Amino acid sequence: MNNIICIAGPTASGKTALSIALAKELKAEIVSCDSMQVYRRMDIGTAKPTPEEREGIPHYMLDVADPEEDFSVSRYCSIAAPMVDDIVSRGKTAIIVGGTGLYMDALIRGNSFAPYPATGRREELEALAAQEGIEAVIAQLRAVDPESAARLHPSDQKRIIRAMEVYLETGETITAHNLRTQALPPRYKPTWFALEDADRADLYTRIDRRVDKMLADGLIEEIRALLASGVPAKATAMQAIGYKEFVGALQGHCSIAEAAAQVQQSSRHYAKRQLTWFRRNPSIQWLRRKPGFGSEEILAQARQILAETDR
Repeated sequence: MNNIICIAGPTASGKTALSIALAKELKAEIVSCDSMQVYRRMDIGTAKPTPEEREGIPHYMLDVADPEEDFSVSRYCSIAAPMVDDIVSRGKTAIIVGGTGLYMDALIRGNSFAPYPATGRREELEALAAQEGIEAVIAQLRAVDPESAARLHPSDQKRIIRAMEVYLETGETITAHNLRTQALPPRYKPTWFALEDADRADLYTRIDRRVDKMLADGLIEEIRALLASGVPAKATAMQAIGYKEFVGALQGHCSIAEAAAQVQQSSRHYAKRQLTWFRRNPSIQWLRRKPGFGSEEILAQARQILAETDR
């Protein structure tokens, strides 16, 4: 048995249920790989498994940051990798589960990240962008790293500034850094699973129902509490699907019903992007949910693949 299992897939595909069922059978421990479940006090809108749903299975990488903080893939990996190593060192299986493909891929590859030194260069670049527009920073980047300048959209100011900062701090372009990192062998060699529906309409129906359930469970009250506690409406955490739309409704920009419809639509679009991301991974073994299938049928597929892997 491979002592590391990855369970990926789109939102509302059943990843949590499968991870807990497998963990109970394998006496495994679970490492969440969700860029929003890292935040404390953001439970309903992130579909974070409740203590009851966890059924006593140890879960890691939940509630490790405050909503006021920015969180990054590099920070995720720096915290999660030692946890995975610890689980494996104790003879346990680590199940890494979530839909944030960037985080999961970086964790498995063992990416090294360019340093984030506090020298003031980032602030200088941000000031330049504020004064002259992001095109002024893109012009600098184009002169030293034309690949990044061509790849990054002008609206992605954060990554444009980051790419220029890396060059100024290290003398190496972020393009060269990423190519060098990707050439290294992966840190882990897990068994990969991902879930998909044979009929995409079934996934979309579950997404719509999930949003309705989040509202019934108190999502609006959760968002009100976050804002009342001082979390800025513009905070990175509050830009997540399921939060920013309802923040807009609370600010009077639309009705709750209109916001809910937007969340459902945005979640469906996000699910399509997640599937596109994971389909690029040739190591993934897809668990297909046919109409009428429940968690037990998905678990049976996973069991069969794991048994065949052990032969």
